[in-house]
Amino acid sequence: MACRIGELVLDCREPEVLARFWCEVLDFVVLGREDDGSVEVGPREGFGGPQPTLILSPSDEPKRGKSRLHIDVNPTDREQDAELERLLALGARPAEIGQTGDESWHVLADPEGNEFCLLRARIDPV
Repeated sequence: MACRIGELVLDCREPEVLARFWCEVLDFVVLGREDDGSVEVGPREGFGGPQPTLILSPSDEPKRGKSRLHIDVNPTDREQDAELERLLALGARPAEIGQTGDESWHVLADPEGNEFCLLRARIDPV
């Protein structure tokens, strides 16, 4: 028997803002809100499906330095350049973490500065 990732928790200052962003990026929906201000987003089928959900948890602590864990995303219905344009229009911005410029991926940051990568390979939607 093994474990599998069911949820990823991301501390943030504005959970609702990041919920809107990640819902657009991943075609997720808001699955729930907690009294502490946390917002859970995930696939329409909800928790326990083929993809983990994201818990956006409020925190007043500022982000410091490069994230130790980041999300990699792949385009599903367009090429990488077109998906990059879409992500930038949603509020992502280029992030510098020491890339050489020869990478096949793009390093981006969400509206609160959390790094994530847009990979080149297209994968089928879930």
